[in-house]
Amino acid sequence: MDEVEVGSGIRLGQLLKLVGVVDTGGAAKELLESGDVLLNGRPESRRGAQLAVGDVVEAGGRTVRLV
Repeated sequence: MDEVEVGSGIRLGQLLKLVGVVDTGGAAKELLESGDVLLNGRPESRRGAQLAVGDVVEAGGRTVRLV
């Protein structure tokens, strides 16, 4: 599991680009619509979902925890 340090929060689409799971916002949207992104163990389809410290995102074969 990778850890990503965030200040006051980040949106899910931004995180997916930051950690290299996708290259563009459009690619993030497609991945989210496919149902292959989990936020804290539950499917998440909102690119603009606000994340906070402690959240765990699973996508593209990677698991990332926000610290």
